[in-house]
This record gives sequence, structure tokens and C-alpha cells, in this order.
Amino acid sequence: MTSSRNVALLFVASLIATSPLVAQGAPAERPIATQAAATGVAQQHQGGERATERAAEGDAKKVDIILPHISDSDELDLPWPNASGFRVWHLPHWAPVMIGGYALDLSPTKHVVMMIFASFLACIVLIGAARAHARHSEEGRAPRGLAGTVEALVLYIRNEVILPNVGPHGQRFVPYLLSVFFFILFANLLGLVPYGSTATGNISVTAMLAIIAFIVIEVAGMRALGKSYISTIVYWPHDMPLYGKILMTSIMTPVELLGKFTKPFALCIRLFANMTAGHVMVLALISIIFTFGSVLIGLAPVAMAVGIMVLELFVALLQAYVFTLLVASFIGQIRTAEH
Repeated sequence: MTSSRNVALLFVASLIATSPLVAQGAPAERPIATQAAATGVAQQHQGGERATERAAEGDAKKVDIILPHISDSDELDLPWPNASGFRVWHLPHWAPVMIGGYALDLSPTKHVVMMIFASFLACIVLIGAARAHARHSEEGRAPRGLAGTVEALVLYIRNEVILPNVGPHGQRFVPYLLSVFFFILFANLLGLVPYGSTATGNISVTAMLAIIAFIVIEVAGMRALGKSYISTIVYWPHDMPLYGKILMTSIMTPVELLGKFTKPFALCIRLFANMTAGHVMVLALISIIFTFGSVLIGLAPVAMAVGIMVLELFVALLQAYVFTLLVASFIGQIRTAEH
């Protein structure tokens, strides 16, 4: 609006400066004053254009398509039949719960909603597959379709990943590890759906998964080893002289204790980094289109982004598999530590 007003004033001033009244008998001061006014308006117009350009550049710098997608927030983007194709829905904000002097905010966020949705989808798919399997078994038919795919995946994870790595009497760990596998798988896949978000790209989510795995691993070791569990912390070689035992214990005990925490830390960082890196690559490639503003240059980033998205489907499955495999391996290692 300001630039349009300035253009109009400049146009009116130019008309006055070239009008017949000025040429046929107006005082000499009027053209000078008119020219000064026109010059002032022109300068104001140029200044307005520069301010508009600076504002546009500032707005462009504020636009960030990468961090809002991979970071948590209190907003959800929902598909909507409008010009932008989506609508922002603000999640409710609850009053914080006071624990002593600390305020604990339990308000839902985007990643919390995605975790709930991933759990809901996992329950629907797995319970539905189990009922379909029972129905097919009663009818004397083999499972097919989605039920057959889920059954094959469950049997592979159970027989080839969990039981061989956990060791004897590992059946009790199958429900937990299968739940971890399918939760991470659905959470990873939701990040590839339009308007979705990857909850496992949040380090708080992966840290909590790692903490739960740490508790399960240590409790499994305590139950399997009993009093011998202390040997997983304090290293005491029985076939060495006393001075050698003391020396090795003082060196290896901190290493053993540190190793208990590096395992869940590695689980946390591996899942977080792998799920974040893929989305950053896709969004960075798409941003090249807007940076250059050329259709020809945009063809290559789109092709590479599509290739990475296809790779992300494999990575979503792979990371769920690796997390489950490592947790099963850590449980098996601590249960047989005395051997």
C-alpha cells in the first residue's frame, strides 16, 4: 500500500510539473517547488522500495522448512481444503503439575500425539492380525494378506532375533521386544506420511526407550545371576595374585560401570541420529528448489529426494530391527555374564 501511494504521488507530481499552467503563466517558483516535491516523493518511493525489499529478505530468512519438521511443537498440521492445503491446529495447554518447586508440564505436543497414534496403529494391526490368524486356523486355512505378512514378521523377529540372542528361557522377553520393534517401526513410518512427524527423531523419546531397555537389561541380569550380579560391576580376577587383583579391579571396575551406561546411550543416539539425518537430507534437497527458483535445477533435487524417501522406508524398518537386536543381545550378555 505504501509503495502504491508513493507511485501515485509521484505520478501526480509529474503531471503538475508538466501541466500547461506552469508553462503559460505560473510564477517561476512553482516549477522549482514542484520539482522539489517530485524529487522528494521519488526519494521516498525509492526508500519505500528498499524497505520493502529488506522486509521481504527478512521474511525469507525467517522461513525454515527443516527445523519445524523435525522439532517438537504444540501445533499440528492437518490437511484442509484451502489455498495452503493444510490447517494449523493448536494442541491444548494444561496447567503444569507442581512437584515440590519444579513445574512439570504434561501438555500434549506433536510428538506425543504421534507416539499415541503409532501405539494405536500397532494395536490395530497386531490385534487384527491375531484375530485373522485365529479365524483362518479354525477354518483350516493358512493366513494371507496383511495377517500373513504380520505373522511372518513376528515369527522372524521371535525365532531369528530374540530367542537366539536372549538365550535360554527367553520366551518371557518376547512380548517386550516385539512391542519395542513395532512401536519404533510405526513411529518411524509416520514421519514419512504427509503432515506427519517422526517421534523417534526426538532425543527425549529415544532416551526414554533406552532407559526402559536399561532397566529391563539390568533387572534381567539380577534375576538370572542373583548375588553374582555384582561381578558385572566389580571386576575381580580369581587367578591372579592379590596385588594384581587390586590393580585390575581399580582399573576395570570403572570401565565395567561406564559400559553399563554407554550401551543405552548408544541405543539412544543411534536411533535419534539415523531418523533425523534422513529427514534433514530430504528437506535440504527440497530447499534447493526455492533457493535457485528454477524448474530445471529443481528436477535433480526432486529425483534425489524421492530416492532418499525410498531409502527411508528401508531405514525405518532397519532401525527398528537394529534396536530390537541390540537390546536382545545386551539381555543375553548380562544373563550369561558369569560364564
